Order: sequence, then C-alpha cells, then structure tokens
Amino acid sequence: MKNLIVFTEAEKQSLVTSRKKESKLGEHIQLIPNLTNIYDEISNLDVSYVIFGVAEDIGVIANNGLSGAYSTWKYVKKILLNVQSNTATHAKKILILGHLDYSEELNTIKALPSNKKKTISKARKLVEHIDADVTHLIHTILKANKIPIVIGGGHNNSYGNLKGGALAFNSKVNAVNLDAHSDFRAEEGRHSGNGFSYAFAEGFLNKYYILGLHENYTSDRIYKTIKKLKTIAFSTYEDIEIRKSTTYKKSLEEALLHMGDEKFGIEVDCDAIANIASSAMTPSGFSVKQARQFVHFFGQQPNAYYLHICEAIINEDDNNQTAKLITYLITDFIRAHEN
Repeated sequence: MKNLIVFTEAEKQSLVTSRKKESKLGEHIQLIPNLTNIYDEISNLDVSYVIFGVAEDIGVIANNGLSGAYSTWKYVKKILLNVQSNTATHAKKILILGHLDYSEELNTIKALPSNKKKTISKARKLVEHIDADVTHLIHTILKANKIPIVIGGGHNNSYGNLKGGALAFNSKVNAVNLDAHSDFRAEEGRHSGNGFSYAFAEGFLNKYYILGLHENYTSDRIYKTIKKLKTIAFSTYEDIEIRKSTTYKKSLEEALLHMGDEKFGIEVDCDAIANIASSAMTPSGFSVKQARQFVHFFGQQPNAYYLHICEAIINEDDNNQTAKLITYLITDFIRAHEN
C-alpha cells in the first residue's frame, strides 16, 4: 500500500522511555517484520488487536471543518507506548502496524485557496482514495481474524471501517457512534459529515445508533431522514443531560439493543466530549469519564469488531492531555474486550 508507513523497531526505540523496575507497553507490543504481504504478516502473529493511525484531515477540510486531526497519531503513539505493561494492558496481544500517511495530499489541498469550490471538490475526490485505503486495511485485518483500532483523522474514515467490515463478513454491519453530530449528511461528495450516509446508501451499514446528538447542530432535514429509517436510532445530549428525560445508562442499553446480535463498530468522535479540541469543539458535552464508560460498555460486547477514535486536534500546547485521553480509551477497549 502506497500510503502505509509501517511502524519500525527503530521508531519504537526512539519513543519508548525505559525505567528501572518498570515495564512499558512499548517494550512488549509486536511489529510486523516486513511488508511483503500484510495479510500473511498479520495472520502469522499471535496478537488480537491491530492499531494503526490515519494521518489526514482532508475529509474535515472537504466538510469546511477545522484542520488538525492529521497529527493525532503522532502524539498518541508516544503516550500509548509508555503506559505501564501489566496484566491489565495485555501488551503482547497488541500489534502496532503503523499509519496511513497523506501529508503530500494534505499539502496539495492546503496550497489551494480555502473554502473555494475547486478546493472542496479536489478534497472530496481525495477522500475517495483514503476510503479505498482504509477499506482495504480494515478488510485485511478482519480477514486475519484480528480487531482493528483506528486512531486519528476525520470521521470520514467511518465509511472505510464499515465497508471493510461488510466485505470481510459478507454482510451488512452496524455502528454505534458517540457524537454530537449524525454524520448522515447528503451524498454530495465524500467528506467527514457523510461517512455513515454513504455507507448506508451503498448497502454496507444496516443499524446505526447516535448517542449524544446535539439538537442545536442537527438540521431538520437530517431529523426527518433518520426518523423515517427504522434501522437508525438516536438519543440527544439534551434528553440525557439537560431535560433528564432519559439516562446515560438507558441510552447505552438502548443502543446495544438496537445493535441486535450482529457485528458492530464503535465510533468515538472527540467533539462529543466537553472541552476537547476537535474539528467542532464543544463547551457542552459528555465528560471524559462518560466517554470511557461508553468504550468500556460496548468494548465488552463480543460482536464489537473495531474501535475508531477521530476528529481530535492535538498540538504542542496540549501538554499531551488529549493524547492521554485517547490512550485511556484504547486501553479501556482492550481491557473490556479481554474480559
């Protein structure tokens, strides 16, 4: 794969900070020895989880959003590699594959005038190429009987997660999404706001539940669309936290019931979490604790087949707080799935 940058032993050594009488996760994770055949390499390793990053936010730009999600993997991998390796972190069951890199394509887009029709059109065409890469990688990992954990990039990558799953299982798949937005916008060209609508229209997505939808940022058209589709359900943030007409626990249980006894993906958009820098940062959202509970609750379900954490914006001024949050979510998922 042209855009896949494999994580190497040399890079690992440069990122892991060793300490006497301590054992870091990065000292025990597995890597693929070469890239002659991704499927064979992954299949032959005794691991359960394959983590990879997506260094892009072209889908966000194509949706007129705020750029920055391309750097998430760069910051998360260092924090992840340096958490403690113990019976709770299951380091030996983890393969760090590497990341899909679109820096060249991103530079091309950023060199063009922002928000111009031609720029948006070009970005949306590039998202289709990213779709193909994510789909192929998810499909390959699942066919090798491993669980993908996808970090970074825009929410456009939900499409590849779902299509890759549907092709691997030869059936439609489901998704539960912790998000302030439905990402079920019109099929107007691929971007971060319509990954689920495209997957649904093309027959890859069956049941879909949005947990924490924000009423201020959901159009009447989208309300009407998702309400008439019996396979799509949601709970709003206002119902849960403001009006208290339902509870967070009930919404989790309702979402699980909606998934049924079928394979489903777990999606976490960081714009659902209060005060976390993202392409659509919010001052009013779920807490970090609630986000972790979401991942734990669904991660312990045997039909959960991937975890995707997206849209976070991390920079040097962040003090690694967002990278630490995402690392908590990754390890919460692995613990839940193992137990």
